Amino acid sequence: METTLRGVGVSHGVAIGEVRHMGTAVLEPPAKQIPTDEAPREQGRARQAVEAVAADLIARGNLAGGEAQHVLEAQAMMAQDPELMADVERRIAVGSTAERAVYDAFAAYRALLAGAGEYLAGRVADLDDVRNRIVARLLGVPMPGVPDSDEPYVLIARDLAPADTALLDPTLVLGFVTEEGGPTSHSAILARALGVPAVVALPGAGELAEGTVVAVDGSTGDVFVNPSQEKRAELARAAEERKAALAASSGPGATSDGHKVPLLANVGGPGDVPAAVEAGAEGVGLFRTEFLFLDDSQKAPSEEKQVEAYRKVLEAFPEGRVVVRVLDAGADKPLDFLTPADEPNPALGVRGLRTLLDHPEVLRTQLTALAKAAEGLPVYLEVMAPMVADRTDAKAFADACREAGLQAKFGAMVEIPSAALRARSILQEVEFLSLGTNDLAQYTFAADRQVGAVSRLQDPWQPALLDLVAASAEAAKAEGKSCGVCGEAAADPLLACVLTGLGVTSLSMGAASIPYVRATLAKHTLAQCERAAAAARATDTAEEARLAAQAVLSGE
Repeated sequence: METTLRGVGVSHGVAIGEVRHMGTAVLEPPAKQIPTDEAPREQGRARQAVEAVAADLIARGNLAGGEAQHVLEAQAMMAQDPELMADVERRIAVGSTAERAVYDAFAAYRALLAGAGEYLAGRVADLDDVRNRIVARLLGVPMPGVPDSDEPYVLIARDLAPADTALLDPTLVLGFVTEEGGPTSHSAILARALGVPAVVALPGAGELAEGTVVAVDGSTGDVFVNPSQEKRAELARAAEERKAALAASSGPGATSDGHKVPLLANVGGPGDVPAAVEAGAEGVGLFRTEFLFLDDSQKAPSEEKQVEAYRKVLEAFPEGRVVVRVLDAGADKPLDFLTPADEPNPALGVRGLRTLLDHPEVLRTQLTALAKAAEGLPVYLEVMAPMVADRTDAKAFADACREAGLQAKFGAMVEIPSAALRARSILQEVEFLSLGTNDLAQYTFAADRQVGAVSRLQDPWQPALLDLVAASAEAAKAEGKSCGVCGEAAADPLLACVLTGLGVTSLSMGAASIPYVRATLAKHTLAQCERAAAAARATDTAEEARLAAQAVLSGE
């Protein structure tokens, strides 16, 4: 019998296939005591296992490249956290085995973060995955993971750790469905990068029996269980129509009546550039530079190393626009040499621009490296600061850019509600705004972007979030300046039309989403987009906003 389940669609496309579940195992080791004289040996075993797991995560990242590499390197740093290791060694010293000490230390850390409501609490899947990998190595058992199968399948999991998502084989994994996660979780971002249809935050997904046939629509969030032949044919037709529309769409982003909306790519380093170029990106709207700093959490990369990496990206877009975000350290991206280890709530503490203003030499080196990387290139370089709260922040960043001799436009990211509400004030100091909708939603609704239980508040269709986007875009228009979106909201084709209607001047997203957004924009006039935006803002919930915009754009 056909039934329909509804989760959150996070990666476009349709997948039809049999269910296979992510392999899981109870990796709770027995709580037995060891003699005191065995403690040094057990501590050595624990250290070796931690280093081996960290090395494996880094190796997986190197294989995957791009955004996945950034995520996995951050996870490796989590494995090597000195405070966690010190706790493990303390537990071993009072009689725990290495595997039990690791299990208990991670459990305590997990409970502490969850109870405190800290930013890192949302990385529960990442933390549990690191723990399981270390414990599995100590117990000498295989690490549970993606199932072995010769036939393509739809993967079902409670949540997917980045290490699993990054190396999914899209020729075998047709799509995936998770019970946890949100639209801006690591798994969602990596699914879009892979081009694999995905639905997250679907309660009860784990109860689907192995071998059950499901159809996953990653655009709508619908999962059809035991779909009829008619439903399969309907989904197949829709998929073919989408494919034909994508093939017919090319060139710069624009509405059907010629209103230009540059479509840019989000990149995490040189490894992401080929996909962006192939997708027809008109430039880069968000160049995340953290990947360079994660290689060594003890010190910043040299100016020479930075120049080399930046130039590779700049060279790929001659005559194009490349927007570079300076280092966004802190919160979920801690760096030992920059970020304090004892902040009670790092998401609300010293992160982003605040970190760089506390370490001006790091900012100066990065800005100087960007200036040198752009020398002699016909590229339109723009540089922006993360986590700008007010005009004082914006002025401090613009002053630092000028002092470094940077010949580029200076901008501010709007990720804090205060920046959206006072956008005109900030624009007295900088030349453009870029809306990071992932963090803006997180701070607007006090809802961690990695926690599935609050995923409805992370939905970029929330009318309150659309109001903040509109306020920023209106301020930029009044000042004669630009206001782009570089958050995951831009990857939703329907929402891209609404953002255009709100006055957003450019959209930046993962490369895989660019053809979908280009094709959808090309079907609608600017006036239709404006009416859809007004209809969405007139509602009270994200679902109502989505349906209202859809009704306008479909002519209902």
